[in-house]
Amino acid sequence: MDKVAGLGRDIGDYIRQQRNTAKISLRQLSKLAGVSNPYLSQIERGLRKPSAEILQQIAKGLRISAEALYVQAGILDLPTGGPVADAIRADAELSERQKQVLLDVYESFRKENAARSSDPTLKSTVEKSDVDSKTTAEE
Repeated sequence: MDKVAGLGRDIGDYIRQQRNTAKISLRQLSKLAGVSNPYLSQIERGLRKPSAEILQQIAKGLRISAEALYVQAGILDLPTGGPVADAIRADAELSERQKQVLLDVYESFRKENAARSSDPTLKSTVEKSDVDSKTTAEE
């Protein structure tokens, strides 16, 4: 089996698994996602590889993030950052711009801490400020 067929089967299996977990029939998901029943069936069986637009519609029907389907389909790389970054990405009340700013700040702190742990003489930019002392004093 070639790589494209393998990716199609993987995303199809993932969609079927998510649909079964949500206890939604193929016909119901077809209606919710606005994708024809035969086409959705072909995607699940790995016979068709859906576009990013179709994946977005399916994600909406399954009530999961389109990003999760994009990762499964090989369109996006697996995001980094762990549970904090995942929570930021999943927050429906934040705009995409706000999410990106938060992720950038979070990643800069992670990099700073990694650099500091490899060189203990470095001080955190936050530790140089009085943010920590105010928090401690208020507690």
